[in-house]
Amino acid sequence: MGVDDRFADERVIKRLLNESQIWAFVGLGDDPGRTVYQQARLLQQRGKRIVPIHPAARTVLGEQGYASLAEVPVKVDVVGVYRRTEFAGQAVDEAIAARAGAVWLPLDVIDEAAAQRALDAGLDVVMNRCPGVEWVLRGGA
Repeated sequence: MGVDDRFADERVIKRLLNESQIWAFVGLGDDPGRTVYQQARLLQQRGKRIVPIHPAARTVLGEQGYASLAEVPVKVDVVGVYRRTEFAGQAVDEAIAARAGAVWLPLDVIDEAAAQRALDAGLDVVMNRCPGVEWVLRGGA
């Protein structure tokens, strides 16, 4: 089974897009030209609360930023990991420690070992998929 089969379950994707409320975006800064900014804005426009996670801890899209997931004072439903693949595992481990409900690794961010750790810890995992594209394909809320 390839990465697309194991970590792109249509039922999980639909549930995360339709039922989740709070999405933390690891790597979200204030640059509107970055993919993470565009995806966070898109989900925010569709009713999701976004939580920026960035070392600078800036307010982004009107939401308070945090330097790490451990600092977020609310339970996060989905952690979008918008870091290069070599840093994705650390972000996934932080999501596990924070007891997030799921991790979502976007296109070309593939870390199967980290994804398996998240599954083993009880988190839902989506990998190598774009939330915006999936929203259109899967009929998000």
